[in-house]
Amino acid sequence: QVQLVESGGGLVQPGGSLRLSCAASGSIFRVNDMDWYRQAPGKERELVAVITSGGRTNYADSMKGRFTISRDNALNTVYLQMNSLKPEDTAVYYCFANVNTGPLLRGDYWGKGTLVTVSS
Repeated sequence: QVQLVESGGGLVQPGGSLRLSCAASGSIFRVNDMDWYRQAPGKERELVAVITSGGRTNYADSMKGRFTISRDNALNTVYLQMNSLKPEDTAVYYCFANVNTGPLLRGDYWGKGTLVTVSS
C-alpha cells in the first residue's frame, strides 16, 4: 500500500506564510499527479492545486498568486508554499496522489490532513 504523510501545518498570523509538505511512501512504482485539497469547517473539500509528474501546475482561482505547488520526484514529495495567508485559508489541508503500485496497478491515495489556522 501507499501512505501519504503531511506536515507543516500550524497557527500563523494573517499575512504570514507556511510551507506544507507531503511525502509518499510504500509500494510505489510511479507517482503521477499530486494535489492539495482543503476543507474548512462546515464546508466541502475543495481543490487547492495540482502538479503533474512532469511539473505542470494548476490552481484554484482564489489561490493563484499566493500559493505555489512544487514537488521533488526523487523524494516522492509535494510541497505547498502559502503566502499572504488570510483567515479564510483556515482549513485542514489534505494531500492527494495518484500512484502506480505496479506497471498496470493504479490507485488514489489521501493523507490524513494537517490543520492550518490563520488568526491573530
